[in-house]
This record gives sequence, structure tokens and C-alpha cells, in this order.
Amino acid sequence: MKDFISYPALDAFTNCINATSLKMQDKPLLFSQALHTGQDPKIITQNRKAFLDTLEIGKDFKIVLANQTHSDHIAIIDTYENRGWEELESAIPDTDALITNKKEILLGILSADCLPILLFDPKKEVIAAIHAGWAGTHKRIAPKTVLKMAEHFGSNPKDIIAQFAPCIAPCCYEVGEEFQEQFKEYKEALIEHHDTCYLDIPLVNNLQLQEVGLLKENIHQSGICTACENERFFSYRKEGGCSGRMLTFIGMKS
Repeated sequence: MKDFISYPALDAFTNCINATSLKMQDKPLLFSQALHTGQDPKIITQNRKAFLDTLEIGKDFKIVLANQTHSDHIAIIDTYENRGWEELESAIPDTDALITNKKEILLGILSADCLPILLFDPKKEVIAAIHAGWAGTHKRIAPKTVLKMAEHFGSNPKDIIAQFAPCIAPCCYEVGEEFQEQFKEYKEALIEHHDTCYLDIPLVNNLQLQEVGLLKENIHQSGICTACENERFFSYRKEGGCSGRMLTFIGMKS
């Protein structure tokens, strides 16, 4: 079995690389990709190398990761260097979305229930990787990233392909009453069942992206709930807290 999944909507473009690592029961630390959770960094580095090797993209690619803080901070990556790959200290600080138009750079998002969103503009050849938990979603990080792509690189939102990676789905995402106020403009994403409220994070992001011009048919869901499929995906909520993280990548070949 592959150590990752990829997405047909992005695979359709031969110059676009995309993947999400899996939780692997037979691998060290379940194939976690996170350096920030206190696990043995040597094993994590080995897992990262093994994941990269399975993508078969060659050794010229640089990898950029951020110190994710559930913010709406967005970084434009314009230098060809590894950030946050071999060591945590070099990660882009306090950032939850990365954008570049450079080839042979992989932008990555770490997650274990939060929603990773990959954006690809095939006309301007611009990519983005977004970390959208409930806090980032409330701060509208995904539409802000689209607007940044338009501002810096001339992207037309109608040309952008959005791919949502696995995340916790509303079936498993119970939330408190305060969320009804925070997401009141997206009432269809708040599902009440037997006096319990559940939040549909992918739906909120889908609607937000359409608000800034993405076409509905260009927004693609994974259809995977990390909590329901906890054997294959890390789930912070299902596991009552966990150290493992998946890594979701997007990049462009030369």
C-alpha cells in the first residue's frame, strides 16, 4: 500500500504534485510527520524522507513548512530553500497559509483533524497550501489566501482549483453553543441533532471560497473523515489528543 493519497482534480495537471501522508500502523511512530509534538526528531526526519521518496520527484525539490498557529497569516515563498524540513527552528513563523509561483518547491501543511486546503492556478502557475481549523476558518484564511494570489500574481479566482484534504467531518465534530454565534452566517454548516451541535468545516470553507470567486465545480472534497477513519489518519479528537500528524503537499514540476 502507498504511504500517501493524491487527488484526481490536481493529478489531472501533469505539472502539479500533491499528496497527503497516511497513518501507517507498521511504521515508526505510525509514520507521523510532525517535528513540533515532542516525538523523536530522528524518527520523524526518517519518516519525512521516506514519504518524500515515495513521491518520486527527484532531489532538487525544496520543502517549506510553517509554524502553524491557527492564524490568518499568509506568507509568499520566493526563495529556493528548505524551511522547517530538517529542523523545526527554520519553519516560517506564525503562519497558516503558504503561496508560491516557484517551481520545484513543495508547500506543506501538518494536520490531525484540521482541514488542509490545496490551491492551484494552472494559468498563472501559482500554488498555495492552507491550514484551516475552526479558528483559521473563522478568520477566513482560505478566501484571504485567494485574494493574496490575485494581488501578488494576478490569479483569477475562476481559474483556481481547490482540493480539500481529509479532515474531521461534521459527523464527528461536536461543538459548543459559542460556535453558533461565530459561524452564524453559515447556518447550513451548523447541524443540530438531539440537542448537540456539529460543525461542517469543509462546507464553511467551500462557501467562503465561492464568495471570492471560485467556481463551485472547481472545489473538490476528499470525502474522508479523519475521526471515522482513525486507522488511516491521525485524529486529535478521536484519540483524545495525539502526537501524530499527516503532511499534505502541493508543488509544481519545472
